[in-house]
Amino acid sequence: MPDYCIGDESVAGYATKTLMSLRHGVEATFVPGVGMLGCSLRHRGEELLGQRGGLAKYAASGSTMGIPLLHPWANRLSGLRYTVGTRNVALDAASPRLHRDANGLPMHGLLGAHPGWHVVSSEADAASARLSARFDFAVDPALLAAFPFPHTLQIDTELHEATLTITTTLRASGDVAVPVAFGYHPYLQLPGVPRAAWHVELPVRRQWLLDARGIPTGATQRVVIPPGRLGDRTFDTLFDDLAPRARFVLAGGTRRIAVEFKEGYDYAQVYAPAGDAVICFEPMTAPTNALVVGGPSLRLVQPQQHQRAVFAIAIETV
Repeated sequence: MPDYCIGDESVAGYATKTLMSLRHGVEATFVPGVGMLGCSLRHRGEELLGQRGGLAKYAASGSTMGIPLLHPWANRLSGLRYTVGTRNVALDAASPRLHRDANGLPMHGLLGAHPGWHVVSSEADAASARLSARFDFAVDPALLAAFPFPHTLQIDTELHEATLTITTTLRASGDVAVPVAFGYHPYLQLPGVPRAAWHVELPVRRQWLLDARGIPTGATQRVVIPPGRLGDRTFDTLFDDLAPRARFVLAGGTRRIAVEFKEGYDYAQVYAPAGDAVICFEPMTAPTNALVVGGPSLRLVQPQQHQRAVFAIAIETV
C-alpha cells in the first residue's frame, strides 16, 4: 500500500480532492470549485477543523468554516472606499461578492466560495500528496471593479507525513502593481478535549490596539503571553513582531496542532470566541485595514513579478 494517495469524493454535493497520508492517518480535503476551501482535516478519523455552518452554507453565503482564503484583504476594512497608488475604489455595497460584518464593514475579502478556481495538478508519490489550483482574478469584471489590480493566484497544497503545507503565490498579471493583503482563517478544534482545557502557545511580541469595530487605532503595545490553558479567555486580537518562523500551538489530550508561519506572513490575528469551541491562528500578509491605511505595511507586487506566502499545519502526537 502506498504511503500517499489522493481521493476524489464529494461533500454536500461538491466535488472534493482529499490528500491522504496513510501511514500517519491524516486526510486533508479541499473543494476547488468552492473557493479552494480546505473543508476538512482529519487525524485518525477525528475532525480537527471547525465545521460551523458547514460547506453548503459557506457555498451559499460565504459563512466561513474550515480553512478559507481571505483575499484581497484579510479581516475587515474600515469603510467602502480605499486608495492604492492612483486607483480610488468605491466598493459596491450591494455586490453579492461583498460580505459585511455586524457593523456593516467589508469582511473577509471577495473570493469566499468563488467557483473560478481550476485544478492545475493533483498527484501523489512516495514523498507526499499534492494539489494545486489557480485563479485568474482579471477575468471577472465584478472582482476587478472592487479590486482593480489584475493578478493570478495559485494555491499549492502538500501533505507530507502529518504536516499540511499551503503555499499561495500572487502574480501581478497586468501593468499595475498589486497590493498584498491576503490571509487565511483556519478554524481549529480539539475533539474530545473541553475548550477550557486547551493549551495554547502564542509566539507574539506586539499587539495592535483595536477600536470597538475591530479596526486598528494605530497604537501598539508590547506583550508577552505565557503558554498555558485557554480557560475562559477569548481573543480577537491582531499581533505582529512575531518570533521567526512563528509556531502557534493548540494542544490537549494526546495531540498538538502547530500552525507555523513559514514565509511571507508577518501578522497574525488570533480568534477564540466565547461560546464556540474553535481557535484560529490566522496568517496575514498585512494588518487589518491595510488597503485603506496604506503605508509600509502594505506590500506591492510590481507588474509581472510575484509574491508568495507559506504556512503549515503540523499534527503531532504526544
